[in-house]
Amino acid sequence: MRPSLYNIARAKITLAQATRTNGTATGTTVDMHENLDASRSALIVVFTGTMTDGSVAVTLEESSDNSSWSTVAAPDLQGAAPTIASTDDDKVFELGYVGSKRYLRVKAVTTGATSGGTFGAVIVRGFPRRQPISHT
Repeated sequence: MRPSLYNIARAKITLAQATRTNGTATGTTVDMHENLDASRSALIVVFTGTMTDGSVAVTLEESSDNSSWSTVAAPDLQGAAPTIASTDDDKVFELGYVGSKRYLRVKAVTTGATSGGTFGAVIVRGFPRRQPISHT
């Protein structure tokens, strides 16, 4: 098999792109073991559209049971979780995950916004124990 990112990675939406104002948006769960692939790491991609005002603090949460959630500890992250500002129109932020929990999701807390901004997030599962990764 020819080496290909398609064979070892799969993108899943955790936070659908939407315009948000003040409050907390909790993303949907991404299962690192979906289809028994057993992905060993992930890349979190946060993307913006038009950011009018306010700021957005983004965190990554993990869980062993898809019920009890906690913020991922710094040693299990590559890079820093972004804080999106009103000047961050049309940008992409990346964050790596090397922890061992089965479930991941993104949480975004928007503050100081009147009209807010548009953003979303995707989790790219990678380096599965079974290759190629399933895209079904």
